[in-house]
Amino acid sequence: MMDDQVIPLSAQIRRLDGRGTVALRNARVPQSLLADAAPEGAVIEADGSARVDLLLQGDRVAEIRAAGAEFSAPSIDLQGRQVWPMLVDAHTHLDKGHVAGRAPDSGGTHSGARDATTRDRIAHWRRDDLLTRMEFGLSCAEAHGVAAIRTHLDSHEGQGEESWAAFAETRVAWSGRIDLQAVALVPVDSYRGDYGARLADIVAAHGGLMGGVTRASGGTHGDGLDDLDQLLDRLFILASERDLDIDLHVDEAAQAGALPHVARATIRHGYQGRVTCGHCCSLALLPEPELDATVKLIAEAGLRLITLPTVNMYLQDREAGRTPRWRGVMPVHELRAAGVPVAVAGDNCRDPFHAYGDHDMLDTWRQSVRILHLDHPIADAPRLAGPSPAEIAGFHAGSIGAGRRADLMMFEAWSLEQVIARPQSDRVLLRGGAHLAANLPSYAQLRLPR
Repeated sequence: MMDDQVIPLSAQIRRLDGRGTVALRNARVPQSLLADAAPEGAVIEADGSARVDLLLQGDRVAEIRAAGAEFSAPSIDLQGRQVWPMLVDAHTHLDKGHVAGRAPDSGGTHSGARDATTRDRIAHWRRDDLLTRMEFGLSCAEAHGVAAIRTHLDSHEGQGEESWAAFAETRVAWSGRIDLQAVALVPVDSYRGDYGARLADIVAAHGGLMGGVTRASGGTHGDGLDDLDQLLDRLFILASERDLDIDLHVDEAAQAGALPHVARATIRHGYQGRVTCGHCCSLALLPEPELDATVKLIAEAGLRLITLPTVNMYLQDREAGRTPRWRGVMPVHELRAAGVPVAVAGDNCRDPFHAYGDHDMLDTWRQSVRILHLDHPIADAPRLAGPSPAEIAGFHAGSIGAGRRADLMMFEAWSLEQVIARPQSDRVLLRGGAHLAANLPSYAQLRLPR
């Protein structure tokens, strides 16, 4: 598989500055990460990787040819290494992140995490605190090769204006490095009163998405929302009046049934293709006939779904002294078979909802393959961390194609199995055709007030 004498890449790649023309020869790129079909004549290997050469001109991929093409430009021989685009995290929480050790202990449960986050938010979430933690999270993501992020922002009355202002400041500071979107996150009953319209105006002013969580304030999923349909109608009307897309946290519990209500509201308001739903954990425990009917309704509504395997395995089915019995993830195989767009994402990072993580979408993808059985065959699995979340969120990222930015990751791996087997902590990054020498930030930078 590999050449007898493997030449280290780092010294060669460091010379790239994104201004010249260079050919990256003998790359293995998973077909599922190519924006277009593999070039004619390219060898396709058993794991779905295509053997190709990439011609870079300035900050773009100018051309993709079958490996072995002739180029007059200077070249770097990748010797068959895996080359991926930078990845996309379409569901995270930059405003919550990196409060581990400061926020009260959550006990690892959803209700405990909600209460601990509320206490930390009230005590600390001001401009400087938000900016410090968002900057830290984005620095982690950049060093791991994340090109684009959609973050949910806790937008409770009294907090929304401050969080959205901090996000706007952060987005400007990170322009050209990581593309950013934001979604308003409040319990859906927040839309009952006048604040719903005020929040919608804040979101529209920042070019964000309307959102929420399908539970009552202070309550749990699957309980306490007898007027869910009316609340969803209010949310959809506010979004439609401002031409905003919608992204919701739905059914993050073993027993909950809001998703069919969201699907029917989407159809009622003509919002097919504009609504994303994250979590949807209870789907996995439905009886098969009910699951089949729900999946058909989801497909009819044109919903896009995002599963958060690492975080939901952490939160779901947790009881002291008892081993969990289920994984907390949505039935991805059945949804994809029905034509429903599905992606994996990172979700919470070092906060009460998930005590771990580092904003590394490659790590999220590697874990997701194992948790969701996305292998055997594995060829299409990379799509769930690149093209799929990019298409769901509308980012021009997550795939390699002629005319696209040369935002690339190169691994000391020659197959998808090898990509999964190791953390790939020695990955080499190109951002806009230039070597990206981004180091992970030190935790010493997080000197947070307590």
